[in-house]
Amino acid sequence: MAGDPSASEAPVLPDRSGELLQLVRSLADELHRGTGFSHSLGLDHSLTRDYGLDSLARAELLLRIEREFDTAFAEASFTEAETPRDLLRALALAPAAGGAFVAMPEPAAEATEIEICCPPDSIATLVDVLDWHAEHHGDRLLVTFDSDDGPITQLSYARLQADALAVAAWLAEQGFGAGDAVAVMLPTGSDFFAAFYGAQYAGCVPVPLYPPARLSQLEDHLRRLSAILCNAEASVLITVAQAKPLTRLLNAHCETLRQVVTVTDLVAAGAPAAPFVRPAIRSDATAFLQYTSGSTGSPKGVVVSHANLLANVRAMRRAAQITGSDTFLSWLPLYHDLGLIGACIGSLYVGYRLVLMSPLDFLARPSRWLRAIHRHRASVSAAPNFAYELCLNKLADADLEGLDLSCWRLAFNGAEPVSADTIERFASRFAHCGFRREAMFTVYGLAEGVLGVTFPPLGRGPLVDRVDRSALLERGVARPAAAGDAKALQVVSCGLPLPGIEVRVVDAAAQELPERAQGRIQFRGPSATSGYYRNPAANAALIDGEWLNTGDLGYFAAGELYLTGREKDVIVRRGANIHPADLESALASLPGVRKGGVAVFPATDALSGSERLVVLAEVRDADAQAHRQIRAAITAAAVDQIGMPPDDIVIAPPGTVLKTSSGKIRRATARELYEKGALGRSQRAPWRQLVRLVAGAAAAQAQRSTRSAVRLAWACWAGAVFSLAGIGAWLTTMVLPDIALRRRAAHAWARSATRLAGVQVRIEGIERLPASSAALLVANHASYADSILLTAALPPRFGYVAKRELAAAVVLGVMLKRLGAVFVERADAAGAVEDTAVLESHARAGEPLVVFPEGTLRRAPGVLPFKLGAFVVAAHTATPVIPVALIGTRSLLRAGQWLPRRTEVVIEVGVPIVASQQDWAAAVALRDAARQAILERVPEPDTGMDLEPAGAPAV
Repeated sequence: MAGDPSASEAPVLPDRSGELLQLVRSLADELHRGTGFSHSLGLDHSLTRDYGLDSLARAELLLRIEREFDTAFAEASFTEAETPRDLLRALALAPAAGGAFVAMPEPAAEATEIEICCPPDSIATLVDVLDWHAEHHGDRLLVTFDSDDGPITQLSYARLQADALAVAAWLAEQGFGAGDAVAVMLPTGSDFFAAFYGAQYAGCVPVPLYPPARLSQLEDHLRRLSAILCNAEASVLITVAQAKPLTRLLNAHCETLRQVVTVTDLVAAGAPAAPFVRPAIRSDATAFLQYTSGSTGSPKGVVVSHANLLANVRAMRRAAQITGSDTFLSWLPLYHDLGLIGACIGSLYVGYRLVLMSPLDFLARPSRWLRAIHRHRASVSAAPNFAYELCLNKLADADLEGLDLSCWRLAFNGAEPVSADTIERFASRFAHCGFRREAMFTVYGLAEGVLGVTFPPLGRGPLVDRVDRSALLERGVARPAAAGDAKALQVVSCGLPLPGIEVRVVDAAAQELPERAQGRIQFRGPSATSGYYRNPAANAALIDGEWLNTGDLGYFAAGELYLTGREKDVIVRRGANIHPADLESALASLPGVRKGGVAVFPATDALSGSERLVVLAEVRDADAQAHRQIRAAITAAAVDQIGMPPDDIVIAPPGTVLKTSSGKIRRATARELYEKGALGRSQRAPWRQLVRLVAGAAAAQAQRSTRSAVRLAWACWAGAVFSLAGIGAWLTTMVLPDIALRRRAAHAWARSATRLAGVQVRIEGIERLPASSAALLVANHASYADSILLTAALPPRFGYVAKRELAAAVVLGVMLKRLGAVFVERADAAGAVEDTAVLESHARAGEPLVVFPEGTLRRAPGVLPFKLGAFVVAAHTATPVIPVALIGTRSLLRAGQWLPRRTEVVIEVGVPIVASQQDWAAAVALRDAARQAILERVPEPDTGMDLEPAGAPAV
């Protein structure tokens, strides 16, 4: 038994126990700010509960022991060690290593590039994808399981299909079928794949869970596991042999659980008596349940359908341009969406080579991750920000000798807040190893969206936005900071929404905010979940009409998403979510701690940029010995509650924990004071603090209410002005006798309405418009307000090209006809050819026209592909094309939005472009030049990756 001094001990050198104990105590003191509590601890105290070492601290301890004693630990002996005495036994048996540095393995031979086609889009389920690959190249390797401590094993498509079908046959024979939840609690290995896909073949719903790092934690793990199994109504648990004794305990908490088995049990059972008949699986069927961390209270199971899953994988593949010739190396646990979906399911779909290593291997020795990338020539790998920080802090220069990371083209960084400092230091330190800063790929995603939501442009590298700290924190405005502002916040871009996904930032009333305004992040798209499984209360908070709330805060700038924090107080710790209220409640019940006198909050480490978990506890006893005992009790309770000790424990007198007037703990204020070093220094009486807090909260609420009221009043006023102006313009066009007068009247109405409504419009380059000759003015189409604002800004002689559907509109269609609009067909090829001829006649007659070559508009930022028709006309008639950039109109009145938002609009007229020839190639070149001119001025992304091919002309 770990830590039992009576157990038989391996012989050890007499002087090693003292040296080892000093290493453990020294690390514990570093983690807990030199409190000195560890000097009262000995060889038989728990590394986790007593010394307060979490998994990362244990990894650091391993490195220090190996360097100090010039040895190499066996992985299992170290991860299973519960006390310093266990480490001492393992140390006596460990061989000398000639230093902790392990020689760099030779790189694997470069894999021959095999062109692997992805399954056709008609394939609708994940098991159909596996069938397709097994049929087309079943012998090709899908997964390589890498390990420094054991043999490398491999898994092919055909082998996986056979193993999965065997599991499915057993499930079917046992009576498990469509919709039954099958919990899969297995470490990284081929058994996990067989169980996961086998459940899907049987029509069941797999529920990935991860076993504890050490078997001694199974009892602590039971609470979370039971809650998930009960919510999922799991029928069977496929796990490791050591967990099978939990069957009775789990059944006491989960009545639906009928069996606990291992994959070995299923294989030993042999073929079923009756042949397995595969059920039909629909694309909208649930592929699996992805549970959020159980440390957030009641676990929430995200429903992921096959359609959700494949839509997201296809979008990520397209954005990252991953192909079958890539190699993806991952140490991420398979219960984590980034490890399961990003690496494993992505590999199954795309067909790239996948190399997996144990998370424990990485945590014990971070250098193993980089050495594995070097050895397997991996081009893609992913990790949360803390992993890159760990490599910076734990790898010695000697560990980098011979390391070649030039193969690494995509280093995904996500799943937790990304630190600008970490990515810059990582890129700098590993540059001489061949790592390129452009490879760092900072992304945003969440389980509710399957995985990916936004990706940055390829090959650019991280984009860091320096914003004014006070403007963001006090007013929610991401104003660019001055060049010399030392207090500026550095916010890392998460990129652009993936194809098919829309993202928006809204205020508390779900009204969309303009760029650089901080608000709540929402998204929608084909990969958005239908909700949480059997959790209507959580679904009510998640679903907002067609949109899903992410729970995150952020802003848009130039079309890219920047995350600034979390909407609630949930603490993200190395990818895990910790709910403060649960931990506060548990700690407040400890002897010596004041009831209601505990605050749990995150704090940014000034050195590493990572988040620290801080516990602030009020106590009445001022005795130092009592404080040490309370610290130990808090550490033990935290390990029991969330599986990890806090990074810092602040013992403070009564009145230190700040609360609102309603009694809610002000965790954000506690964090601010802690990071300033001012926590516990308050000199004001409690009642004075309460008055200040109440007054500040009331003032802030009044300001927010005032701003909201002003915005709403302006929106109603502007809407009324433009509506009345529209009626006036319509009536005027009905009575005036000729087109010229009607256009002047429309121009006057639009100009007056814009000024009366208070819309700020700045026009640049108006002098570039021709005074009398023909011209084709092409503009990006971002808003319903585009035509009104252009009518107000341009000379009245300009006419418009409109889609033919508008001609049939009862009110608007009549008005457009009276204004001489030219109606064109957007879809019918034959009609488009005729429309081109009509446009040519207008151009040859010298009439200037306004065209929106995108042909449509959408609410998401971005310049869409341009249709060719107008440019064919311009080339044939030698008519100059004038690109016009409309900036800010999307924020003013977005598609699907009825109330405008006050913002500045810029209309920038570009330099006229004339085609060099009159042929088709000249029209294509003219289109590309005009579009590029607009893209250079509009702060929105290029969403025209699939430009219209040079085929039949279309307007």
